Amino acid sequence: MADKNVQDNSRLFFEGPDDSLSPREAIAEAKRCLNCKTPSCRTGCPIENEIPQFIAALAKGNVGEASSIIARRSNLPAVCGRVCPHEHQCEGACVLAKKGKGIRIGKLEQFVADFDAEMELTTPIPPSTFIGRVAVIGSGPAGLTVAGDLAKMGYSVVVFENQTEPGGVLMYGIPDFRLKKDVVRREIRRIERLGVKFNNEILVGPDITIDELFADGYDAIFIGTGTALPRTLDVPGKDLPGVLQATYFLQMVALARSGQVDRKEVPVQLGDNVIVIGAGNVGMDAARTAIRLGARATIVYHRTEKEMTALPSEYQQAREEGVEFVWLASTRQFLGKDKLTGLEYEVMEISSSQTLTGTGRREQLKADKVILAIGQRPAARIVSTTRGIQVNDKGYVITKDRPYGMTTRRGVFAGGDVVHEPATVVLAMKEAKKVAQGIAMYIEAKKLLEDCGV
Repeated sequence: MADKNVQDNSRLFFEGPDDSLSPREAIAEAKRCLNCKTPSCRTGCPIENEIPQFIAALAKGNVGEASSIIARRSNLPAVCGRVCPHEHQCEGACVLAKKGKGIRIGKLEQFVADFDAEMELTTPIPPSTFIGRVAVIGSGPAGLTVAGDLAKMGYSVVVFENQTEPGGVLMYGIPDFRLKKDVVRREIRRIERLGVKFNNEILVGPDITIDELFADGYDAIFIGTGTALPRTLDVPGKDLPGVLQATYFLQMVALARSGQVDRKEVPVQLGDNVIVIGAGNVGMDAARTAIRLGARATIVYHRTEKEMTALPSEYQQAREEGVEFVWLASTRQFLGKDKLTGLEYEVMEISSSQTLTGTGRREQLKADKVILAIGQRPAARIVSTTRGIQVNDKGYVITKDRPYGMTTRRGVFAGGDVVHEPATVVLAMKEAKKVAQGIAMYIEAKKLLEDCGV
C-alpha cells in the first residue's frame, strides 16, 4: 500500500469511497429498529438526540419529519453522522449491538441530513424580533452549537472567526476523507438561515476586545476558541527543521486542497518518511493524511495498542491504508544537525503491576518529518486582553454552574475545549448546549432587572 501511495501524488485530493446509504438502504435499516421503550441509544448520545423518533419517521419514508426531529437537538447532523464516535456512544448502546447487529445510527443521521439538504425538505425560519444580542467567538463545534441554539430561541447572534471562513476544527483540523468541507459549509449555511451572522478574519483580542464588544451593545459573549496552542516534546533536537505540529500540518493540507496555498507549502512531500508521535484520533488523521500525500507513515506511541485513545475503527482504517505502528516507544531525541534525519526512542515495558518503565535500550528510526500529535492547550489572547476572566493552572477558563458556563466575569461565557480537556465534536456540542441555556437564563434575568429599573 505504502509503495503504491509514493507513486501517486494526486492522493492529496483522494477522499475515499462514498459509503452513504441509498434511500432504499436507509429505510430498510430504519425498519430494523426495535423502538425500545427505554432507548439506550439515546442515553448513549451526549446530546440526547431523539434517535428512536427520527428513525421511526425515516422508516415510514418521512425524511422531512426525521430531519425536523434531529434539529431539535443538533445543529450539525451531517457532521455528527460522519465523525461522531458512534461505536462508543449511540450505536454501542443499541440493544442489538450485543448480537453484532446494531442499528447504523450514524449512517441514518447522515442520510437524513444529506437528503434534506439536497431536496430542501425543511427550511429554518429566523425570528422576526430578537430577545437580545450575543457575540460568539470561534466557529468550531461549540461556537456553532451555541449560535444555532440561541438563534432558535430568538436571539441575534454574531460569530467572530479569525480564519477566512467559519468552521474551526471542522474545516481546518479534520481531513477531507473523514469530513468533506462542502458538508461543513452546508451546515454553516443552514445556521446562517436561522439569522446568525459570521464575521471572518477577525481575531478577538488583538483586533477587537471583549470590552469593545460589550460597548457595542452585546448582552452576553461566548468564548469557544478551543485549544489553539499545541503541546511540544522537550527533548534534544525539538527545534530541528522537519519537526512539525499535527494541527499545522492538517491545516496546511486543508488550505492546499482549497487552493489558498500552493501544494509545495504542505510540509510533507512525496516519498518522505514520516513519523507521527501520538496514537489519538489526531495522530491517526495525520498519519493517514501523510499516506495520501505519497509518504510512508509510522505512528510511535509510548504505551500499547490497548491504551491508545484513537477509536478502534480509526486505527483499523489506518492499518489498512499502510500506516505502521511502533508500540512501547518513548521518544528521547530527534536526530540530525541542520535538518531532521531520524528519531531515537527508549523501549518501554509494562511491569506485572501495570507500571510503565523504561528498559534503557535505545533504538532509532529514520525520518524526514516528525509530526507531533500529543495534545493542545488554550491560547491566552482573549484572557490576557480582558479583565476578570480567571483560568486554572493549565490555562483552561474557569466557569460556573449557575448560570451554566459563565466565567468569573459577568456576561462572559465559555465552553468546549477552552474549558475542558480536548474531546470529541459531540462532547463539545453537549457542553455548548448547556451553556446556551445558561446564556439565555442570564439575558432574561438581565432584561428583567433592566425593566425593573435596576
